[in-house]
Amino acid sequence: MKILVTGGLGYIGSHTVVELQNSNIEVVIVDNLSNSKIEVLDKITEITGNKPEYHNFDLSDKESCSKFFNENSNIDGIIHFAAYKAVGESVSKPLTYYRNNLESLMNIMDNMNSNGIHNLVFSSSCTVYGQPDILPVTEKAPRKQAESPYGNTKKMAEDIIQDTIYASDLKGIALRYFNPVGAHPTALIGELPLGVPNNLMPFITQTAAGIREQLSVFGDDYNTTDGTAIRDYIHVVDLAKAHVIAVQRLVKKNNKLNYEVFNLGTGNGLSVLDVIKSFEKITNKKLNYKIVGRREGDIEKVWANTDFANQELGWKAKQGIDDMTASAWKFQLTL
Repeated sequence: MKILVTGGLGYIGSHTVVELQNSNIEVVIVDNLSNSKIEVLDKITEITGNKPEYHNFDLSDKESCSKFFNENSNIDGIIHFAAYKAVGESVSKPLTYYRNNLESLMNIMDNMNSNGIHNLVFSSSCTVYGQPDILPVTEKAPRKQAESPYGNTKKMAEDIIQDTIYASDLKGIALRYFNPVGAHPTALIGELPLGVPNNLMPFITQTAAGIREQLSVFGDDYNTTDGTAIRDYIHVVDLAKAHVIAVQRLVKKNNKLNYEVFNLGTGNGLSVLDVIKSFEKITNKKLNYKIVGRREGDIEKVWANTDFANQELGWKAKQGIDDMTASAWKFQLTL
């Protein structure tokens, strides 16, 4: 089996490449390094003992994309991560996000059709649910108006995939995941955002390491147990393993429908302060944090109902929040 991983040197992509290689699957990576580093390729090789094939170009460039697929048509499936992902930046640069995130997907699907590649796993997001009316949220919950252009690109991408599948021989799985955190147990790869982090965990570890002066906790007046926002945090290695199962499901023709959707989370909601307490307990370090006003676009609480993924994929998240904070800190200490 030969799988193309777009954005394969990014945070979730790199962990998924490792799990694919651990399953004896041949991997080809495309990544233009817009939010990743080439050094990650050597780290993957160090972990698995197997250097994946790597190509550096922009998938939203139609010509480069076609050239690649014409030369690499013997691919069994694609896991598509490559996308811009900063919510705040998407608000200030909407056209950049729509152009990059949607054109790259459409170029890929065009070339899948013309090169006889039938299987696509898409990196989607729980942002498509907005603030759900019922918690935990199932895959049958309505998708709501997106809070940001980034979230809207995920929603629109799902529609593009579904419509294209209905009109062709393609099959697809959209994996809607919640909040990936943590790092590989070797501490060789982890979440390494370029510039100021947008996500909670790298901001926590960078604050503890003295790189950031203070962690801002956005809002303590939500209708939650401690007033801070609640999310479903999932260990990135658990998440990566689900991608391997999903792409194998398609390639082996075990899918029940041509287009399927699965929630990937732990099924547990944790507040921002819960995550901070776990980090302080595990590391024995006191975090310098400050409660500030709510952040625009943030929802109050969301966590997953994962029953469908547990039953259909035979997959379940195994690691808890202490595993996540410990591995994230271990990775931070290597930087």
